[in-house]
Amino acid sequence: MRHGDRETQRRGEISPCLKTPRLKRGPSWFDQTLTRKFMEKKRLRSQDWFGRKDEQGMIHRAWMRAEGFHEQVFQNKPVIGICNSWSELTNCNAHLRLVAEAVKRGVWQAGGFPLEFPTISLGEAVMRPSTMLYRNLMAMDVESSIRANPLDGVVLLCGCDKTTPAQLMGAASVNIPAIVVPGGPMLRGMWRGKEIGSGTDIWKYWDELRAGRISEEEWCEIEGSISRSAGHCMVMGTASTMTSLTEALGMTLTGCANIPAPDSRRYAFAEASGRRIVEMVYEDLKPSDIITQKAIENAITVDMAIGGSTNAIIHLIALAGRLGIKLPLSLFDEISRRTPFIANVRPSGKYLMEDFFYAGGIPAVMKEISSLLHLDAMTVTGKTIGENIRNARCYNSEVIRSMDNPLHREGGTVILYGNLAPHGAVIKQTAADPKLLKHRGRAVVFENYEEMRQRVDDPNLDVDETCVLVLKNAGPKGGPGMPEWGQLPIPSKLLRKGVEDMVRISDARMSGTSYGTVVLHISPESAVGGPLAIVQNGDLIELDIPNRKINLLVSDEEINRRLAAWKPPKPPYDRGYEKLYLDHVLQAHEGVDFDFLRATNLQ
Repeated sequence: MRHGDRETQRRGEISPCLKTPRLKRGPSWFDQTLTRKFMEKKRLRSQDWFGRKDEQGMIHRAWMRAEGFHEQVFQNKPVIGICNSWSELTNCNAHLRLVAEAVKRGVWQAGGFPLEFPTISLGEAVMRPSTMLYRNLMAMDVESSIRANPLDGVVLLCGCDKTTPAQLMGAASVNIPAIVVPGGPMLRGMWRGKEIGSGTDIWKYWDELRAGRISEEEWCEIEGSISRSAGHCMVMGTASTMTSLTEALGMTLTGCANIPAPDSRRYAFAEASGRRIVEMVYEDLKPSDIITQKAIENAITVDMAIGGSTNAIIHLIALAGRLGIKLPLSLFDEISRRTPFIANVRPSGKYLMEDFFYAGGIPAVMKEISSLLHLDAMTVTGKTIGENIRNARCYNSEVIRSMDNPLHREGGTVILYGNLAPHGAVIKQTAADPKLLKHRGRAVVFENYEEMRQRVDDPNLDVDETCVLVLKNAGPKGGPGMPEWGQLPIPSKLLRKGVEDMVRISDARMSGTSYGTVVLHISPESAVGGPLAIVQNGDLIELDIPNRKINLLVSDEEINRRLAAWKPPKPPYDRGYEKLYLDHVLQAHEGVDFDFLRATNLQ
């Protein structure tokens, strides 16, 4: 990419040497001519509010002028909403106010009028029982806020796990020009000279504490060392996965997803995104033009290559459903089988997101696997994926491997089927113990999460390392909200024996930062009468990842007898949003969206 490439500057793409977007210096005569032609061709949506000559128009203008804006600011100029998920309850997004200011600079520079507005913010670490219970509520908030207000385009500011898919789902449903600016991962944690990553190393050292191999004082030191800046988890958890896949979808500027939150380049990209959204309004470039079948297949391919969170499957299915694109679980497995895992990042690898960014980030991954991608897919830059990654490079082949030297010959996540999961289940094979990829063991059953917490460390628990831990009633309705309970803790008496992994199955999710031989998202869930509901202590369960099987080794007659005797649990809610959720939420293989929010033309 040449230093003086005007088109590169206009599109806000990346300088490979600086890893910052190059910005144009101001509206040129050519740009102003394009603007006039656009205005002649299409009326801005915001002018239905501000361009009216009646009393309603007067009210709309007067209320804006009450904020100190002159009417010239919002007359016949694109009004750009900045959808901000900032919250002091969400540490991942706690810096987004500053990011919003950078976006505003870019919008002003490009001749637009920026207006920031809040939505609910979902903080994975503190919300109970699960942010997944409220992802659809946030998506509805985003959708309604955009639809109800005089906006011509929107910039989505996200970071923590569910904020990214919720904003994408809401914006896709409204379908006006939109661009995403993630908040970025936090800086790597450091403890006694060791690099540590939020989530992944918490689970590791919690087991070490329970096994008596580290002290309470050391545990306290780790608490003060592991999360040392704003930003989302700095491992390839759900937050890093979803912002990375947003770039793979083409919904961010190239190279935007993985910049560390405190890095000044985060704000330079935010400013460039503010400029770019104004141009997108002029071009009428909408989410439906970008998030196509090809783009979703690209995102799945990147997900497999980076060893992304299992949660990405649910979010991509939900997003596709908003745009009328059917996305079966079988497609994820098909793509996984042909895509090598090449991103050496925890929990499936060694390094952290900061290292991943320095190595080239998502553009470098996509360049390496370009033969597997739809390079003609359109992006928010106004160019194709192929054009955007043409000059991408990998700067550390230990962090981002080549396709000829992968960490695993297949993708990170695979899909399982069997009599325990008629509609499918998922497992991150790259985070599993290779010795357990084919396993048969005796079930140790927990009827719910509370029972599991009470019994798992009981020294009298009848369990050994060959057993299969089973958790019921943790799915979309059973949790409710499908909490991240799937990585059941290994019983402490086994930890003290040196056991580091064992097979665990549930209808729950798990944190993308987690690891282990953990089967998740079993569908249909136990709370609606899926086969998981009738598993009993002592039943044999067979896991066969190479052949994509998960089966209860009980006769069909016995399974049918137990299912006939099963009775549904009492609903945990009888009012409010939570009742709406229980009445309308879909199963895991359908994206856990609400039935009434999917596109009516879903094929």
